[in-house]
Amino acid sequence: MSSSAVTELLKQAQTGNKGALDQLLPLVYDELRKLASYQLRRERVNHTLQPTALVHEAYLRLVNQREVDWRDRAQFFGLAAQMMRRILVNHALAHKTEKRGGLEQLISLDEAISFASQREVDLVLLDEALTRLAVLDPAQCRIVELRFFGGLTVEEVAEISGISTATVKREWRAAKAWLYEQIHGVSE
Repeated sequence: MSSSAVTELLKQAQTGNKGALDQLLPLVYDELRKLASYQLRRERVNHTLQPTALVHEAYLRLVNQREVDWRDRAQFFGLAAQMMRRILVNHALAHKTEKRGGLEQLISLDEAISFASQREVDLVLLDEALTRLAVLDPAQCRIVELRFFGGLTVEEVAEISGISTATVKREWRAAKAWLYEQIHGVSE
């Protein structure tokens, strides 16, 4: 996928060219589907949301944004990761409020955000902690979103964010420790 082609189509869509959105979807679909599959691998086995539905919901929400100044492909996929996070959290909240209390929405904190060992965390608790982190340190929150929800590498996060890989690693470690404490109530 050409980064410049995606950026150009985003710019065209922003100026009102609806045909640009029709051209954009085929260019970004496979990568969005990989991102959705990555997200859903951490969900419960019997999750009712499928990767295709998650992609379509996120894409529709993304392209209907009115206040976004589309800069480039990296920003698009960063926002896609955030949008998928919101969709999954909303889905988890809806599931919890079903009759008889619903089931807990647990996800594995695998290599993307491994705190001390393989543990599970409630997606709603993680979202609440990330919301608090966004107030305290928006940069750390963005790094967590891109790494955990976006499945991006340290190098990719550094490129998207315009910071060094050393800074990403340092902020990632600090964010993981802070989130662990928030979710589990103890220092790692």
